[in-house]
Amino acid sequence: MANNTTTQEAKGFYKLTWLQRIGFGSGDLAQNLIYQTICMYLLFFYTDIYGLDPAKAATMFLIVRLVDVLWDPLVGTYVDKHNPRWGKYRSYLVLAGIPLTGLAILCFWNGMDGQTETAKLIYAYVTYVGLSMLYTLINVPYGALNSSLTRDTNEITILTSVRMFMANIGGLCVSAGVPIIVAIFAAAKELPTEMALFMGLGSLPSFIFMPLVPAIKRKVGKKNMFYIFLTVAIIGMLMLYIISKAGTVKDNIILVYIAQFIKSTGVIVATGYMWALVPEVISYSEYTSGKRISGIVNALTGIFFKAGMALGGVIPGWVLSVTDYKKADETASTLPIDSNAWFYTMLIYALVGLALLIFCFTQTKERVVMDESETANVKVSDLWTEFFHNRPLRIIALFFITAFAMMSVGNAAGAYFMNDLENQAPLAQEGIRWLVCIIPAILLALAMWIISKYELSDEVIDKINTEIEERNK
Repeated sequence: MANNTTTQEAKGFYKLTWLQRIGFGSGDLAQNLIYQTICMYLLFFYTDIYGLDPAKAATMFLIVRLVDVLWDPLVGTYVDKHNPRWGKYRSYLVLAGIPLTGLAILCFWNGMDGQTETAKLIYAYVTYVGLSMLYTLINVPYGALNSSLTRDTNEITILTSVRMFMANIGGLCVSAGVPIIVAIFAAAKELPTEMALFMGLGSLPSFIFMPLVPAIKRKVGKKNMFYIFLTVAIIGMLMLYIISKAGTVKDNIILVYIAQFIKSTGVIVATGYMWALVPEVISYSEYTSGKRISGIVNALTGIFFKAGMALGGVIPGWVLSVTDYKKADETASTLPIDSNAWFYTMLIYALVGLALLIFCFTQTKERVVMDESETANVKVSDLWTEFFHNRPLRIIALFFITAFAMMSVGNAAGAYFMNDLENQAPLAQEGIRWLVCIIPAILLALAMWIISKYELSDEVIDKINTEIEERNK
């Protein structure tokens, strides 16, 4: 048995310890503590506390993502071509993690209060663009870590499950924790527990279903698992829309919670497992081109999910603007609008996130990477060459775009949905319902059709990895 294990590891089929798996997953936990706070609450902060017009905030989100389209290929190419002394991919967890922490905190600083809207917009652009660029500098190499730890598809499934489980711990801490912590810092008379529970239900199903993903996939198959849980998510969204139309959210709060749980169950499993497809397309790329360009493929997936986030970030702001959304005053807002409370909350989340990035750095080690003769030939144009020659990657691209657009729309709108929805004008109420329920459901239906075109089964991937190792002997 020992000799067989040694032979397997020599071929790149490494088995990891649970500490290593958890260490790797802590990187996602860290990124979610920081970036999910940005995704879920920054638009609300900009409109209701910082004082930006929703349409202008939405336009800023779009421009930031266009910057990412230029930036991500440069990062992916740079990561593949260089080997920092602390590790090809893991070095960036620390080198970019420290400045990312600072900029995340500054995004929630309201020190521009009283300045002109132009000055406030400039500050928002500088801090948000900088944060997004640094996030890429962590996220691209972190994504490449997944496929560099082992070639074993079962191990990668476990890694992805652990990663998504811990990512959803971060999501739960953010979605449910931010409203409570902000209220505590603001010395609010009443904690926003109903909002915290609703937002928390967006992550809670991960603790039930993500550990079961390997078993579910073995039972029903990869594609069927996507079909089942995407359908569940759509059903939950339609239930949420009907319930919120039938009466006030507070009067039907139990039904709202049930619908949110059903919706979140489908979303979490379907979008969580999609990350396990990335190492597959990396192996497919190595099989067809002879280059294991993990950084470039992860830069591409970064472009894909940021394109989805751009779409998802623009839609809420524009819908709020078109439907004449009015920010709540301090007495009518469930979420406190004390700017200092938001700043201190982000300070806590960012510093904890940095500590977790450092822990991830200590527990990971790259084992399956290109040698220097291969990295010397990597160039930016490889990114687009890979995109046009790798059909499974193109399928993943479209799936990522629709999935992340769906998540971004729903996440950004959740705070508005639970922030005394009935106090808004009827048109604004309907706009918020569409953001939470209808638009995400349409996007998931499109995602279901897209994933039906994906062709790399587990058997095909195992065969590809084996042939690669035989070829590399």
